[in-house]
Amino acid sequence: MEQPRFRIVFMGTPLFAVPSLHALLKGPDQVVAVVTQPDRPRGRGRRPTAPPVKTLAVEHQVSVLQPEKIRTQACTDALGAYRPDVIVVAAYGKILPPALLELPRFGCINVHGSLLPRHRGAAPIQWALIRGDSEIGVTIMQMDEGMDTGDILLKASLIPDPGETTGSLLPKLADLGSQTLMDALDLLGQGGLATLKQNDKLATQAPMLKKEDGLIDWHQSALSLDRLIRGLDPWPTAYSYLDGKQFQFFSPRVVHEQSPHPPGTVLRADREGLLLATGRDCLLIGAIKPEGRSRMDVAAFLNGRPIEPGQRFTGPIS
Repeated sequence: MEQPRFRIVFMGTPLFAVPSLHALLKGPDQVVAVVTQPDRPRGRGRRPTAPPVKTLAVEHQVSVLQPEKIRTQACTDALGAYRPDVIVVAAYGKILPPALLELPRFGCINVHGSLLPRHRGAAPIQWALIRGDSEIGVTIMQMDEGMDTGDILLKASLIPDPGETTGSLLPKLADLGSQTLMDALDLLGQGGLATLKQNDKLATQAPMLKKEDGLIDWHQSALSLDRLIRGLDPWPTAYSYLDGKQFQFFSPRVVHEQSPHPPGTVLRADREGLLLATGRDCLLIGAIKPEGRSRMDVAAFLNGRPIEPGQRFTGPIS
């Protein structure tokens, strides 16, 4: 039987990381261990739930480690016992300490969901959409002690479809990341993987998003709000308030019309959606999630409760 090319420790947690782990498990390398975040309470019952990466690793009978802290000698020793040639990281969720970065002979490589140096940080896909990038992609990067500052090994890109959301784009980039990871490992195995230093002057940040980041400022342009709504779908979602009740917004479309009404004003409410005034142009909303209810088309909501032209979405009532 042919010997594995590399002994790999894989570190990842959410769905974005699953295609990369799956590709490694099918490839010529040996995944000797998987490190992922601890099980966390989820859902209405708040039952501990395994991360998606753990579920896949268990299915393939790969050893799983779920340390609460990785900046410990015990964690370094535990991973060192697996004698990894490479540590592959994909959306693990914590910054690796120097001791782990220096552990494998080929170092640690990261599957990052942006075209670095753009969108360094925890939410690159969301920020790429919010900022209106015309080209989106993934970077395979040699990790260092900084936040996504290491040398670039390989990139791949795609053009987002019109109306793309984070929810629709994430699986595409996860698959692209897995393919590009395997290409990078092939080149590494052949000794032909060159590195390219990042241009820090071109760097932008993509910090973790918070629920309050979704509160809509209707004075922004319809184009900016269109990007925000799609970038925050499915989480944390963009939202506003009508009569003190929160509404989350989905399926936006820019309408190049001007309105004399204050931003946030409902101009039309019908089967096509809610047409709203903004700081520039108008925004047509095709789907909403009313407070305490499920997401639905605007037309379905209007069957049970009318929204009248002239009503205005605003911030929360204090």
